[in-house]
Amino acid sequence: MANRSEAPAARPHGPSADPRLRGSWLARGKEGRFSLYLPRDGGVVRWTENAGGGWSGPVPIGGGSGGLLPSLSVGQGADGYVHLVGLRSVAGGEPDRVELVHSTQYQTGRPALEWRSITHPNGAAHQWTGTPSVTVDGIGRAYVFCRNGGGGISVRAQKDAGGWHPWWDLLGSKTDPLPVAVTNGSGFVELYSSHAAGLVRYVQRESGAKPLREELLPAPVTMGTMAAVQGPSGHVTAFYLDKEGRVCAWSPERALEPVPLGGAVGEGPLSVVRRSVDGLDHTLLAQRDSSGRMLFASYPAEREGTELRWTPSGPAVQGPPVLAGDASGTVVAAAVAPGGEPIVAGREAGTGLLPGTWTRI
Repeated sequence: MANRSEAPAARPHGPSADPRLRGSWLARGKEGRFSLYLPRDGGVVRWTENAGGGWSGPVPIGGGSGGLLPSLSVGQGADGYVHLVGLRSVAGGEPDRVELVHSTQYQTGRPALEWRSITHPNGAAHQWTGTPSVTVDGIGRAYVFCRNGGGGISVRAQKDAGGWHPWWDLLGSKTDPLPVAVTNGSGFVELYSSHAAGLVRYVQRESGAKPLREELLPAPVTMGTMAAVQGPSGHVTAFYLDKEGRVCAWSPERALEPVPLGGAVGEGPLSVVRRSVDGLDHTLLAQRDSSGRMLFASYPAEREGTELRWTPSGPAVQGPPVLAGDASGTVVAAAVAPGGEPIVAGREAGTGLLPGTWTRI
């Protein structure tokens, strides 16, 4: 897949828009019910799973500030709090000038905080530079990563006592406009990105510290395809497509080089989740094929010697699905149907790691 343009894309609103979604936009609360978030009509709406089954919504969240682009990044901490990050047109500014905004939902079904500006690494008025990524460290602080105007990566982190640190420039250049933020088993934050010449990781070595950029690893990476997940060892594995159309796994703490897993079924982003079946940890990957239909493949977690075998599930969709799990380990997946409405599937008896019947909510 070709690198995305630096210029801002068209900004359609309403349910027919093709939103740019990153992270855990299907999030399970402490009580076990899911919330699903989508950009819509210049804001973000939420559906909530009901205690007795079914879903309620959509309802607007974050105060309905308006002016949000169809872009949303979601991260969830061990405390269950859901952090949402969007892009908003700067009031009175030119159409291609935006700032990042943040909201938090503390409890399933309850109102979220109003959207608050966290500015932009290059100031509030700057051309759109990519889709942010957010993760939450081991003690509940959100970290928002964004490609900056120089093509490198910047991050803004929450303080212990409230508020935010200034933007930290993590350096780099010509990085992927779709970086992937994740938290490892030590509760430290990592960011995975790519460059025309290879792979880049930014990693935190102390709690609350500025993530550090490591040396670039030469590799033929297709930009805009990365996903990442924490494995049973606590180390992170990132996944991407190489220039030959293969899915590759990269776990810097476990192996010196990326490992090819087999051919991809499409050209776009991967989705990934770690789940347990019959007491065994598995990594489940998903991707859309050229027709827009979703296919899924799994292998024993952190055992990259097994070649992927893909199985289709569900109808054609817009963008990659999001994968999650319920309290029992059941895989739950969500995606956006061609009309812009969300569809959800859970694992039924006998289907292993594959999602079950897809239903519109």
